Amino acid sequence: MDLLSVQIKSAARCPNLSNNNQFFDKPNSPWKLRNKISFDVGTVSSRHSFVVRANGNKNSQNSSDSSSSGGDNDHSVPKGEGLKGNNPAESNKPKVTDWREFRAILRQDHQLMLNKQDEGAVQESKPLGSRWAHPLTFLETGCVLLATEKLDGVLTFERSVVFLLGSGTQHPQEGPFGVIINRPLHQKIKNMKPTNLHLATTFSDCLLHFGGPLEASIFLLKTKGRKSILDFEEVIPPLCFGSRNRLDKASALVKTGVFKPQDFRFFVGYAGWQLDQLREEIEAGFWHVAACSSNLIFGSTQNSSSEGLWEEILQLMGGSYSELSRKPKQEL
Repeated sequence: MDLLSVQIKSAARCPNLSNNNQFFDKPNSPWKLRNKISFDVGTVSSRHSFVVRANGNKNSQNSSDSSSSGGDNDHSVPKGEGLKGNNPAESNKPKVTDWREFRAILRQDHQLMLNKQDEGAVQESKPLGSRWAHPLTFLETGCVLLATEKLDGVLTFERSVVFLLGSGTQHPQEGPFGVIINRPLHQKIKNMKPTNLHLATTFSDCLLHFGGPLEASIFLLKTKGRKSILDFEEVIPPLCFGSRNRLDKASALVKTGVFKPQDFRFFVGYAGWQLDQLREEIEAGFWHVAACSSNLIFGSTQNSSSEGLWEEILQLMGGSYSELSRKPKQEL
């Protein structure tokens, strides 16, 4: 998304959704942005509207170079239950099954060690907790982008949190893409009078969220640690994503009792970049890159508010990030 080509026609927070909301099917992996098909969720009424155009020139040389990135799912930290020591007390600690959580624990312990050196105080290690976040210096699948004050006034993205479903570092021709996770539309699917049978029945009480300015729609699924969900692509444990061509599979999982409707989160629209575009925006200071817990990304319940998520993640990151969370929006 070239920020210079974003055009806004009014001060609405979310755009109107047309009767023919489009999104790209995902028939194979890796995801090729092809085969537009309709999500059929109807129309969200609003007194205002704006138009966002996303354009960009692909630089094949830059986009094919992923050496500055950590890559998709950086495995420099091993998966599994973490390192097992000889201390018997280690057996009483909870097992870590997500390598991202293990990395966060290492970062926390390292920061405590630095604090001891700086302050000369003895600080004991503490549990990581279920809601954590820390900055990253590279893009990876499953990271989040946090808008900086430079995006204040760009209403689609100001104070936004974008969950990257793909970083574009393994397959630069695809480009990074994700969904904005802190823009609830405060509308249920049934209020949109959907024509899709699964949306009109199984998922009728699910809430809609604005996922981004590009015409596509995606749903997230919280798998609760199940490893046998083959019809959806895992982003980070325990979150997968799917599109319209997987709605029948999703509905079947609900009808058979494997999952509940509230285990799904539906997004209208998505955000996408060329890899070199996103890197340039990060270097220009439009985005902070962070890793955070899945509880922050998905929320504990479908009705839990995500509108304060931008502030919460920045505060958990600490330091100058926490200071940014308390700054008022820039007047443009």
